[in-house]
Amino acid sequence: MSAELPGRADVVIIGAGHNGLVSAVLLARAGLDVLVLEAADVLGGAARTERPFPKVPELRHSTGSYLLGLMPPELLATLDVRIPVLRRDPHYFLPTPGPVGSPYLLVGADPAVNRERLAEFFSPADVAADDAMQAELAALREDLAPAWLAEPLAAEETAERYVRPALRRVFVDLVRGSVADYLARFDFASELLVSMYAVTDGLSGLNAGPDDPGTGHNFLVHNMCRLPGSGGTWMIAEGGMGTVSGTFAAAARAAGARIVTGAPVAAVTVDGGAVSGVTMADGRSVSATAVLGACDPYRLIDLVPGGALPAALTDRMAANRRTGSTMKVNLALTDLPRFSCLPAGTASPFGSTIHLLPGSASLVPGAADSGSPMAALRAMWADVQAGRLPDEPTIEWYLHTTVDPSLQDPAGHHSSALFVQSVPYAPAGTDWATALPGYVEKLLAICERYAPGTADLVADAVPLPPPGIEEHFGITGGHIHHVDNTVSFTDRMPYATGLDGLYAGSAGCHPAGSVIGAAGHNAARRILTDLGR
Repeated sequence: MSAELPGRADVVIIGAGHNGLVSAVLLARAGLDVLVLEAADVLGGAARTERPFPKVPELRHSTGSYLLGLMPPELLATLDVRIPVLRRDPHYFLPTPGPVGSPYLLVGADPAVNRERLAEFFSPADVAADDAMQAELAALREDLAPAWLAEPLAAEETAERYVRPALRRVFVDLVRGSVADYLARFDFASELLVSMYAVTDGLSGLNAGPDDPGTGHNFLVHNMCRLPGSGGTWMIAEGGMGTVSGTFAAAARAAGARIVTGAPVAAVTVDGGAVSGVTMADGRSVSATAVLGACDPYRLIDLVPGGALPAALTDRMAANRRTGSTMKVNLALTDLPRFSCLPAGTASPFGSTIHLLPGSASLVPGAADSGSPMAALRAMWADVQAGRLPDEPTIEWYLHTTVDPSLQDPAGHHSSALFVQSVPYAPAGTDWATALPGYVEKLLAICERYAPGTADLVADAVPLPPPGIEEHFGITGGHIHHVDNTVSFTDRMPYATGLDGLYAGSAGCHPAGSVIGAAGHNAARRILTDLGR
């Protein structure tokens, strides 16, 4: 680190992820002298657009987070920024591994068409169940929205303050309970449809299985899409997810905040029972009135001298600690894959979240019974708990360059990604360096069942198992949510840590892990309140 640093700032923010940058905008606009210190050479945390492929060096790709869905529109209005987003239509694709004429589900912007497809692919009973669930989620989404930009309350208090009376019990049971139990309330006829919802919304990013308490909270979080024009779906940030971080960084700098990359913090300094600043890895120091940890909570706790934080907080956070159980395989493709089940002339599925689910073969006429999809999810989680690499994990497959051609390189390569749920952080009896090449081949073989020839299209692959996510993005344990989203509301990392002058504002805080920005907003508000601003 060679950048010049000031000797003092009003607020030092550790980490230039999207939450830290949101905080920097609000604090600098309030007239505070704000310094943002980022250990990496690039800002954005996991919301980055990079050129990660050595063999295809000009291809741009969102290496961490892939989509923007949960950011509150009120936050964007408060920040007075615009993030260019592209709607995916269709947005869900559930293929089956069979020839043309085999069933498939392609869900887009037209609700009437979606209902017809659900009835055809599944059954009229599934349409009725889906209608009932979507109506309930829409009501909960509307009720809960103000709670995301406020200090957290316990689940029961949140229900009492924000949720309409008829849904308060439903809300508490959902956030405390399992996604499997919530989905069972609606009497879906198709277990594959239940499995799709359980995976994409209930299990995404979690160190948990479908029956575990708190997976219902993750399901609700993933259904909080309220961006204008989204229709409740997740959207693509034009130019990749680095556009989100870049937009916030530009607003922070315009407000007077200083952002320094390649500047790792080694310690938070404490004097007389209060924070006094930070010490850098190269020995330099910066004094500050307040320090805001926009890094993950476990990194922040490790930076503080032992015993300076309340024991109740450190004990609770230690009990909540989980390692990551998701894997990302970033791919550079020479061409678009061809899904065998799709007839010619079908709408492009490539902007969609493409679900490759165990049990989908059961819908192919004449196929052997592939077993219960939910049993497959439970078996996958049992494998992970035992340290085994699952033979068939669930895969969400992304390929966004058809919707956002700006990501392509001059040669026309496509960037793609496999988001794999779940894998163990540390495989039993081996290590990731040994197991990774073969496991990537296994995952591509699964893709081949749905889109034959995919493996031949791979010009380069950059896989990130949980320890790779930890190393690349600097997230403790490689957990993409920082704190597992089975942990909710007041059980997450608090904005005010209990050590005078030390605050937290990352994905590990309320409301949840994802690219939301609410934690950065709420932490900044708490600092301004405490400083009398």
